[in-house]
Amino acid sequence: MDTNESKIEVNKLAWGKLAEDHYKHYKALLSREDFKLNPIVEEEIGDVRGKRILHLQCNTGADSIHLARKGAIVTGVDLVPENIYYAKKLAEDFELSNLEFVESDVLKLMDVHQGEYDIVMTTDGVLGWLPDLNRWGKTVSYFLKKDGFFYLHDSHPFMMIFDEGQLPHGNLVPKYPYFNMTADLDTSIGGYASETKQAENYFWGHQLSTIINGLLYGGLYVTFFKEYDRCVPGMAGSAIDTNGFAYYPELEGKLPLVFSLMAQKKS
Repeated sequence: MDTNESKIEVNKLAWGKLAEDHYKHYKALLSREDFKLNPIVEEEIGDVRGKRILHLQCNTGADSIHLARKGAIVTGVDLVPENIYYAKKLAEDFELSNLEFVESDVLKLMDVHQGEYDIVMTTDGVLGWLPDLNRWGKTVSYFLKKDGFFYLHDSHPFMMIFDEGQLPHGNLVPKYPYFNMTADLDTSIGGYASETKQAENYFWGHQLSTIINGLLYGGLYVTFFKEYDRCVPGMAGSAIDTNGFAYYPELEGKLPLVFSLMAQKKS
């Protein structure tokens, strides 16, 4: 087993500790009539009725279930066995049949799954768990229809270099090297849909160019790119605006927190 594979196995164990808590958290949210995707995502992907969607890194399946409720035919994929167990349980809880869940490392999905999709998508805190974005780009392209689109919404790589404890105070203090491709080790995980748990885990920082070049490597080209200075709640020390988004008042309009992009296959 190579170094990256061993780190992925460590991450799988860490995320497994959160799965039951995430199931309970998202079951409660899904029981509410006002549950939605990230509003930015909801607007940018548009009407998904009748679309076949491949949702990569789906966690315990809450967003996959919401997409299915909106009329899409959804396949959710996640690395963690416990996540897939609880994703299937959520689907049963809400009596949905127009979706399935596949347990797989995204980077090995081509070996275990087949199919073509109108939309391949992944959102919110995803790319840092993948060590190889060239393989990722190939995977996205492999499952995407010629006239379909890929959608990504995630943390902005530039924001990720700064000391997270200083951001609420408006201080931009570089802490993590932008050009370092080695994984950072943390000893705790969770905090947004469960209590923080003690568990080793590894996170790979990626340059913006690495993300775009990974898609190019897969034969895709970017058709849409947008940056935002606010995101869904979950950042420590952030404020909430009138639309329910989290932001840092001292850095409003000054620092991109998240970005979105769409890509399609080259003709």
